[in-house]
Amino acid sequence: MEPQLRHAVADGVATVVIDHQAKRNAMTADMWRALPPLLTGLAGDPAVRALVLTGAGDTFCAGADISSLREEPARAQELAVRAEEALAAFPKPTLAAVAGYCVGGGCQLAAACDLRFADEDAVFAVTPAKLGIVYPASTTRRLVSLVGPSTAKYLLFSGEPIDAGRALRTGLVDEVLPTGELRARVAEFTRILAARSLLTQAAAKEFASPAAGADGPGGADAGAARDAHWAKQMRASGDTAEGVAAFLERRQPRFTWTPPEVPATRAAPLR
Repeated sequence: MEPQLRHAVADGVATVVIDHQAKRNAMTADMWRALPPLLTGLAGDPAVRALVLTGAGDTFCAGADISSLREEPARAQELAVRAEEALAAFPKPTLAAVAGYCVGGGCQLAAACDLRFADEDAVFAVTPAKLGIVYPASTTRRLVSLVGPSTAKYLLFSGEPIDAGRALRTGLVDEVLPTGELRARVAEFTRILAARSLLTQAAAKEFASPAAGADGPGGADAGAARDAHWAKQMRASGDTAEGVAAFLERRQPRFTWTPPEVPATRAAPLR
């Protein structure tokens, strides 16, 4: 089977599968190129309220296909960073479901997701020092925001792998599941995400991003402007009234707000 990104949408959750099992789901140049437009389509699909990124078979992603680095390593790195940034900018909650190896560019993709759940046998490594590659500031800051400066330096300086337990202790992952339970837990948790207010999630995602300082992106004035923007969205959305009504009536809320700036397109079925 040709290396590819497969995807499907069901019950409000989009699942994107990295499928290159002959090379532990290493990302080819074509796969890096395909991810941003795929994410754009899923972002604009009103049926999508959360996204899961995972790997085919028993591993997540072993990074970039090294053969793609031989001719134009700088270009290959640029493609990877574009894909990573597109994933980080996805306007709805994202979760990486990690089994097996999560290495190099695979770890970049996992770190760009909002949350990471891992199988207890998962292995993580950040490996640019093994290849003489320089990660850009945005990628490095994202890693530092998750694990702190000391652990980020350990991973970046050495390229040495860490197990899921250490990844959990350092903040690289959010939950570690016993072998065989990852898929069910991810399905359960994303059902919860899909049922919650996307308005709340989108605002929280913006304010919690590594680029947002204490006052939000751009300092105090920009932070105040973003507060006003989201307050306006909240008043216009109807989500608050629905949430309160559902609470008082003891039923599940039916939130309807979606990001207004994303064009609506439908995702193709999983093949």
